[in-house]
Amino acid sequence: MSILIRITRRAYRYRTRLILAYLCFIAAIGFSLLIPFIFGEVIDKLVTTQGGRIVPTDVDRGDLILLALALLGVSMIRGIFDFARTYTTDSLSQLVTYDIRNDMYDKLQHLSFAFHDKEHTGNLMSKVTSDIEAVRRFVMMGLVRSFEVLLRVIAVTLILVFLSWELTLISLIFVPFLVYRSSIVMVRLRAMWNHVQQIMGQLVTVLQENLVGIHVVKAFAAEEHESKKYAAKAQELREEYFKNEKLQGTNSAWMTFAFTISLGLIVWYGGWEVIRGDLTAGGLTMFALYLGQLFFPIRMSAFVIATFSRATASGARIFEVLDARSPVEEKPDARDMGRVTGHVRFENVSFSYDSHSSALKNVDISAAPGSVIALLGAPGSGKSTIVNLLPRFYAATEGMISIDGTDIQDFTLASLRRNVGIVQQDVYLFTASISDNISYGAPDASVEEIVHAAKVAQLHDHIESLPGGYDTWVGERGMTLSGGQRQRLSIARTVLIDPPVLILDDSTSSVDVETERLIHEAMAEVMKNRTTFVIAHRLSTVRDADLILVLGDGEIVERGTHLELMALGGIYQDIYELQLRPQEEVMLDARIVSGNGGDS
Repeated sequence: MSILIRITRRAYRYRTRLILAYLCFIAAIGFSLLIPFIFGEVIDKLVTTQGGRIVPTDVDRGDLILLALALLGVSMIRGIFDFARTYTTDSLSQLVTYDIRNDMYDKLQHLSFAFHDKEHTGNLMSKVTSDIEAVRRFVMMGLVRSFEVLLRVIAVTLILVFLSWELTLISLIFVPFLVYRSSIVMVRLRAMWNHVQQIMGQLVTVLQENLVGIHVVKAFAAEEHESKKYAAKAQELREEYFKNEKLQGTNSAWMTFAFTISLGLIVWYGGWEVIRGDLTAGGLTMFALYLGQLFFPIRMSAFVIATFSRATASGARIFEVLDARSPVEEKPDARDMGRVTGHVRFENVSFSYDSHSSALKNVDISAAPGSVIALLGAPGSGKSTIVNLLPRFYAATEGMISIDGTDIQDFTLASLRRNVGIVQQDVYLFTASISDNISYGAPDASVEEIVHAAKVAQLHDHIESLPGGYDTWVGERGMTLSGGQRQRLSIARTVLIDPPVLILDDSTSSVDVETERLIHEAMAEVMKNRTTFVIAHRLSTVRDADLILVLGDGEIVERGTHLELMALGGIYQDIYELQLRPQEEVMLDARIVSGNGGDS
């Protein structure tokens, strides 16, 4: 119930529309209740009961015309108010879901990596689409129509009692059974809809993973396997939907059956009442028509119950995201960082992704402005964790990280990340032009600034060779650019925001020698006069670093310059002999061959 209350509070933000919806359906009910009364009056003017027989009467045609016009007018006015109620409820539901969609999107943008590490993208997409749609249906149907159902039932029941309390008792004989059954159905539907939404999230996850990994699927000829996996999940979803619809259909059928029996009893008993003269033919007609109006809200209650159940399940999934607390949050008094000189310190910093193991243990680093810190170590040693803590993608469990002597937690996240640039190895391109992708972090950048950043990143010449130049359109897979060019685009992005602190992944294992040379030149250019943390894979980068940190199991096991660590004869020397020296020899041989080819 608390979930529905929270949704209702959101609808109450648009209280004018909500109140108008209530007023419109009250007016529509009022005019609809006049229609059976007018019909009854017409019947009583046309026929009467004499000696147990119904006989025609002398009727004034003018009276019939007036009643006909009254019936037409009342029906038209009811239609107008029905339209107004539909318009206000639909627009209200769209406004509420518009707010929820925006809140969900903003929340997902500001939640830390820790949240996204645990959540499947497909499940989140399901929450933002089908779950929000369930909430919209509740606002449109449940929030407004539930009161309409209740008011119509009360009003019609009172009228029926006034017309004939005996017939009313007969017509309501099945109501306790229907109320009990509807309550049971609502509880079952809530659990069933919750399961449906979970399966929907799993189905979207399968689809999303397949589309993102389509190259792997095709490389291993796994199309059939993926089709079967998707079909199995779709079949599970179909069966769950069928169970829900079956339950709702059964409930609706029971209501229809109860009403039909009630109507039959009314016609039988009411007919005797008319024959005995205790009830007029018009009165029986009125009673039957009002009973039909009573059946409508009773039948509608099955759909209202479904929207309550589904909204409760979907709302719980939505508010699970909206209520999520990010470990990385700004302080209420966080201030703008401005532009820093770039003195970075890690003081006794520890971090764990979960409660079972530590990713970093008591890390101490001091990086002077303009220095280069190279990070080496086996996969899982903590290199990426260190560089992810600096821009506060994660929050340190213990210790303090400071820039220019101030704890980074004292600054706003936006200003911190303007000062800490990242050159990513796995570059994501948005569906936009090359110019827009370069200026992603600085949307107000001029054309001259974008071109300058591309030149620094050694990418300008290639862009100029494209038919559309900087306006060339690229997508998320960036088919217009090669892997090395995409990495240089990432470098250009960073150059454009001109950060005093730089984080980069020096890995170029997936590119050719010439591309690696261009990337290296671009990186060397962008690293000038910046405090740089580099996950190093190349000897030239390591050898030129002011400080080399060798990590193992989340701890710094060796630190020093290239010569100091070589003299130490420890882990660094092993890495150098096994990985760095062979790579440099290959690069040297390639450059010699390239140079000879150029002279001939």
